[in-house]
Amino acid sequence: MKILSSLLVGSLLTSSVLASEQPVSRIAFGSCANEKRPQPIWETILTLKPQLFIFAGDNVYADSAEPEVLKSSYDKLAAVPGFAKMRDTCPILATWDDHDYGLNDGGAEWTGKQSAKDAFMDFFRTPDNSPMRRREGIYDARVFGPEGQRLQVILLDTRWFRGPLQRLSAEEPRSLRAENGRGSGPYLPAPNSNSTMLGEEQWAWLAEQLKVPADLRIIVSSIQVAPIDHGWEKWGNLPAERRRLLELVRDSQARGVIFISGDRHFADISLLPPETDGSPAYALYEVTSSSLNQSGLSREDNRYRVGGGHPFGGPNFGWVTIDWEQEDPPITMEIRNLEGDVEREVRTTLHTLQRCSL
Repeated sequence: MKILSSLLVGSLLTSSVLASEQPVSRIAFGSCANEKRPQPIWETILTLKPQLFIFAGDNVYADSAEPEVLKSSYDKLAAVPGFAKMRDTCPILATWDDHDYGLNDGGAEWTGKQSAKDAFMDFFRTPDNSPMRRREGIYDARVFGPEGQRLQVILLDTRWFRGPLQRLSAEEPRSLRAENGRGSGPYLPAPNSNSTMLGEEQWAWLAEQLKVPADLRIIVSSIQVAPIDHGWEKWGNLPAERRRLLELVRDSQARGVIFISGDRHFADISLLPPETDGSPAYALYEVTSSSLNQSGLSREDNRYRVGGGHPFGGPNFGWVTIDWEQEDPPITMEIRNLEGDVEREVRTTLHTLQRCSL
């Protein structure tokens, strides 16, 4: 399988733009892999022969700043036979979420983030001369495929720079959240907050990445972008930052954007209609895949949900296919269960995702 000309298979990719001779047509992704529990789902994923696997965060549950604890957690993941096979046969890209970052719901305040970054870099075999080693955070981007069939993967860091969130006050019982339109969870949208999600350096970097020539772009955010009805971690807790993200996609004329996310311990597919909250003139899909080996909620409101009436709560992974051979390449986005069966599915075409305002 010749995908990357300068990649040791199983390593985190390191150059900012890396074109390959063969288009990437089969992409698997997932999040929330508890290293203390069995992970049989890797064998299922391997049967589909992915050309790329994307970790969307909570790749381990270290919850620590101690280097030996972080290393132990990653060592346990490395020892999982299915993951070891994946690492040996398929390129892997990754970002982190809070548990591999080291602190539940943690942001910029976390004093252990450098230890977490060092462990992350070492586990994903990031070369010593990589720009990721020299800058703050772990955001990164890759490009695959020849001209006309280019896939860009942008991996955001929603932890290192993120400012404080607004918590539900003690005076407001959690039972009232649904009545107030906030659903479950401890956080409230803070429309007047000065908190950043990405930090100015990462925002500037993202603006430049969206100018890189690409036909299809997958933006990886560990937390959900489109859903706004729950009160857990999400971009909607910082509405100005969420709008900034959507407007940046719109104003950059970046075509063919799809979001993927994790975090929630269930799987869901969202569709943000064109020109919603500052978004571009084409619909933005978001596929949330979580967890790889844990079960979670099966009921939660999401006004943007498509592909099913409620989330899928069993172990799952995401699967995206692109048929580059067609004149208007069909794109299929799926949630698959432990057996590999399709639980949720949406389909679109590349040209549909390339309709930008002029």
